[in-house]
Amino acid sequence: MYRSITLLVPFLFISLGITAQESNKRRKKLNATRVGSPPKIDGILEESVWNNIPVAKDFVMMRPTNGEKEPNTHKTEVKLVYDDEAIYVSALMYSPDPSKIPAEFNNRDRIGNSDFFMLMINPNDDGQNPTSFIVTAAGVQADSKVSTGREDFNWNAVWESAIKINDNNWSVEMKIPYRALRFANRPIQSWGFNFHREVKNINARFTWSHIDNTKGSWTQYDGLVENFKNITPPTRLNFYPYASATTSTFEGKTDFDWSVGMDLKYGLTENFTLDATLIPDFGQTAFDNVTLNLGPFEQQFSEQRQFFTEGTELFTKGRLFYSRRVGGSPINSASVDEDIETLIDSPEKVQMLNAIKISGRTKNGLGIGFFNAITGKTEATIQNNTTKEVRKEVINPLSNYNILVLDQQFNQNSAVTLINTNVTRDGSFRDANVTGLLWHVEDKKSRYNIDGSFKMSNIYDDEDNPNTGYTFDTSIGKQSGNWRGEVGYNLEDKNFNPNDLGILFSNNEQTIYGFASYLLLKPKGIFNDYRINMRYNVNFLHKPDTYTGTNLHLSFRAQTKKRFGFGANLNYSTERKDFNESREGNTSGIYFKRPERLNINHWGSTDYRKKFAIDYNWYYTFFKNNPKESYGFRISPRYRFNNQFSLIYGFRYGHTNNDQGFANKIDQDDIDENPTHAPFLDEIIFGQRNWTTYNNSLTGKYSFSTKSSLSLSFRHNWSKVPYENQFYTLNKTDGALTETNYNDIHDKNFNSWNLDVNYLWQFAPGSQLIAFYRNSISNNNEDANQKFSENIENLLAESNRHTFSVRLVYFIDYNNVKKYL
Repeated sequence: MYRSITLLVPFLFISLGITAQESNKRRKKLNATRVGSPPKIDGILEESVWNNIPVAKDFVMMRPTNGEKEPNTHKTEVKLVYDDEAIYVSALMYSPDPSKIPAEFNNRDRIGNSDFFMLMINPNDDGQNPTSFIVTAAGVQADSKVSTGREDFNWNAVWESAIKINDNNWSVEMKIPYRALRFANRPIQSWGFNFHREVKNINARFTWSHIDNTKGSWTQYDGLVENFKNITPPTRLNFYPYASATTSTFEGKTDFDWSVGMDLKYGLTENFTLDATLIPDFGQTAFDNVTLNLGPFEQQFSEQRQFFTEGTELFTKGRLFYSRRVGGSPINSASVDEDIETLIDSPEKVQMLNAIKISGRTKNGLGIGFFNAITGKTEATIQNNTTKEVRKEVINPLSNYNILVLDQQFNQNSAVTLINTNVTRDGSFRDANVTGLLWHVEDKKSRYNIDGSFKMSNIYDDEDNPNTGYTFDTSIGKQSGNWRGEVGYNLEDKNFNPNDLGILFSNNEQTIYGFASYLLLKPKGIFNDYRINMRYNVNFLHKPDTYTGTNLHLSFRAQTKKRFGFGANLNYSTERKDFNESREGNTSGIYFKRPERLNINHWGSTDYRKKFAIDYNWYYTFFKNNPKESYGFRISPRYRFNNQFSLIYGFRYGHTNNDQGFANKIDQDDIDENPTHAPFLDEIIFGQRNWTTYNNSLTGKYSFSTKSSLSLSFRHNWSKVPYENQFYTLNKTDGALTETNYNDIHDKNFNSWNLDVNYLWQFAPGSQLIAFYRNSISNNNEDANQKFSENIENLLAESNRHTFSVRLVYFIDYNNVKKYL
């Protein structure tokens, strides 16, 4: 079944001094101290193990005033010891009035309104790939992997921590087991470390090793903890067995399902880990924010499944992996002869059977990633109306998804990457292969960069004649100091198509792009910081080389010293040729001429440290020589009743008058259903419409403790689109619209309602019990002239789907089992 990779791209590993972070006299250092008896993790720093230990102190402000020394009122002292099992860290953080330290309870990986202490560990000391462990003043844990300066909080490890609020300070103790880290087996080691302290009341972040915000990435400024001696990477084998039960009721019918399975993590070597999900169960994933889509492209949704969000930093390079393709919609629709057959069942989702990830990075900076997933055969059920005979039709075959990544980092700031994605489907269904070569190279002082990629796709609808396409992008930029900028060029040829495992909305395009910006790097006047930005795009088709339009974007964003964030944007588009709205594709030569456009918007966000805060924005869009206008606003107040209970409400309204968009393409099938359309055969029909959207949302949480919480998530989206009695035919040569007497009903009334209630209890490290309830309603009809109250009444009369699920996950560490046995 598996078709081998046929496209090879030359890949050169560039040897430009691949070394650990350069040692220099200004780099802070700390000596690691081995202990025979580890401290008890209770937040109380009175044990003798913490006596006579070197202290990491003299923290420096990272923001708002970069480079200032810590004030005497907020001194921080950190100590570190280790043994054969783990690293232990204590931090003592002074405060004038610890009773006023913000300490909001929250779920794991959510900081909220709380001070926190963060430990950054980089065993390879490469300046690019640290791991962070955070403890808030409420005792909430958060952890993340960091890659190219971006924190991925979807990654989770099992570790211990405790805090204590004292008379003039608060303290934290942490135990980081070696199983949570990846490091080499060497007799003596030195690791990159940094310690961060966030102080909400004075809006400040302090770090042990100073981070200069004028150049480079914040991950390049680690200090060094030296002389870890004779520590051995443990067997990194963790099991996460689970059991779940789900009941769903819809239209009087109740279905019950249960599942058992397991996720596992296994350290193949010192630096590489295997993640696998066996018999996966994604029944408790959050709902998608589905909206009415009248555009030519599919709606893109964020990933909700933990396996596809955790530890995927290698696989997302080059934007060739859209994980929702795995276990998404079937590739084909059932072929039904509506005169003699009825479609009985056609699954909307494909069942994923299993998936694995292997990823890691060598001490020389080479990252290697391999991903594989298998989805099962999916069949539609069709019945003959006369004979009642039932037949099955495969709408998605047994399918194999693969990704291979090689990512060579060097000089603490640069990388060259080779990535290949491959989808192989059983039988005569299409296969796909995409390969990309990516590069990001900075000078040693991280002032300038060259960024780019070359990617090639092969689609195998016909094994002897693959459809090959390519894309190319390159840019050069300045990324240091107050003034920064970039200029670049991008093209996609008409055959480039990564959509079997990636997502690309349109191809056959080329763009000249760039930006220039000015950043305030230290507080001035009433501002903590601000940024002024200008972006531009000059757009063309690739073939033929047709100019399609220009976009300009001006923006300003700022934060005051009183923590009010605000900004404004001005967006301008010239008259442009839209080759996609006609649904004929941008290689057809048929376009819709969109009018010149000017959009202005403003947003604001008040101080989240206060119990009551509010976010808002509004926009207005002008169109030249066109009756169309568009405007809307959003308001979202939030209230924190106490450190355990908070609510956030959101209301969004948008309205567009006299919008003109695609309504129908008249072909023979359409005429057979409606003979009055015969005069418009082969015409593309546009309609004039008004479009109104209301979106109400409510989220809330009550935390019984840092291990137990009840959360609520509600969202109702309503869109109505009544068409006026004016339709047009699209002129296929100049993109203009001509009035016509075509008439039909194209009104849209769309509702999506979801209510989730979720109880989570972490009853042991890494182990959870989750109880979940969802109420969902949706409809999509032509009744687009209802008032809000009428729509709600009609929506609630629709059939509700009620889902209740319980899931138990238990964490098992092989090393603990081995000790017990």
